[in-house]
Amino acid sequence: MAANRISQRVGAIAPSATLAVTNKAKALKAAGEPVVGFGAGEPDFPTPEYIVEAAVAACQDTRNHRYSPAGGLPEFKEAIVAKTIRDSGYEVDPGQVVVTNGGKHAVFNAIAAVVDEGDEVLIPTPYWTTYPEPVHLAGGVPVEVTTDIGAGFKASVDQLEAARTDKTKALIFVSPSNPSGAVYSRGQIEAIGRWAADNDVWILTDEIYEHLVYDDNEFHSIPAVVPEIADRCLVLNGVAKTYAMTGWRVGWVIAPPDVAKALTSLQSHQTSNVCNVAQMAALAAVSGDLSAVHTMREAFDRRRKTMHAMLSEMRGVECLVPEGAFYAFPSFEGLLGQTVAGTMIETTLQLADLALEQAKVAFVPGEAFGSPGYVRFSFALGDDDLGAGLSRLGEFLATP
Repeated sequence: MAANRISQRVGAIAPSATLAVTNKAKALKAAGEPVVGFGAGEPDFPTPEYIVEAAVAACQDTRNHRYSPAGGLPEFKEAIVAKTIRDSGYEVDPGQVVVTNGGKHAVFNAIAAVVDEGDEVLIPTPYWTTYPEPVHLAGGVPVEVTTDIGAGFKASVDQLEAARTDKTKALIFVSPSNPSGAVYSRGQIEAIGRWAADNDVWILTDEIYEHLVYDDNEFHSIPAVVPEIADRCLVLNGVAKTYAMTGWRVGWVIAPPDVAKALTSLQSHQTSNVCNVAQMAALAAVSGDLSAVHTMREAFDRRRKTMHAMLSEMRGVECLVPEGAFYAFPSFEGLLGQTVAGTMIETTLQLADLALEQAKVAFVPGEAFGSPGYVRFSFALGDDDLGAGLSRLGEFLATP
């Protein structure tokens, strides 16, 4: 028998469902179809001009034409330390910072650094579609902790404790959440942090949406709220969402010193340094004020309210008000077993295909996030497209 051409672990990786939906929508749009895409997880704004100018200047500096330290430019790591104190009150040392090639690289490396063969990693649902894959690659076992609309998509300590075994190594914690838009309260965060500390569970906390919170909701960094977990906590972050820099590919991990050293060693063999020009642009981003972020958040807030109102009026749809990030995660369970446009709907995966084909509206089904029956809509798109796309979807769903 011929040997397998692809390794079992790599062959088992599921492609990114969010990117798949976005790419399919873009292909149809390029072919002339009037598709409105709600799949993209990126701001629709350009990167602020002062950041672009910093990149132009960096291109002209010959120091940036050469290799640099694998773990990040020293001046950028210093800026990340200052930004972290400013934004979350979490005080760290530059030696704890490792700059990565975007947020996904941070996720993969953080999991690789702490997860061994057979280790279990708790992942509350709905989860960002990427989280389980690096756990599998590390030989670990993702353990889903199910939340739903009734719980506001927030896992409780009781749920986490029920899922914990003697093989539990880590918890992936996200607030504000992609895809649900949920924001945990300070009290909830403190309770989860103390549970992790009491049970020697590592926490990998993704803070990429820290500045995108609405109404009276507040972002809190779990190691700042519960300092005793700092020695078993990895903070993942980056500039993609806050500064509209998804294409620049700059993220970072803040870790205990021994883990940061291991991460740097791993990265020295994977990629060497992150692009110096992109690092200098990101340095300008985190060192500047947050006025551009506030402008984007105001637009997201307006679209959030419009999206929630329009989704809530649709047949068979139940939608919580998004508390953070730029996603709504409504339940479409009321449509399962019902006929839409002449087709009996059995899954949200089927409904997503049908909506793209007939209504020319693209969204990501909940199956991609471990939550079948739900759907993720991004409101990081223009107001006119948002209104037109949701109107079209509402008419489509209303057709038996």
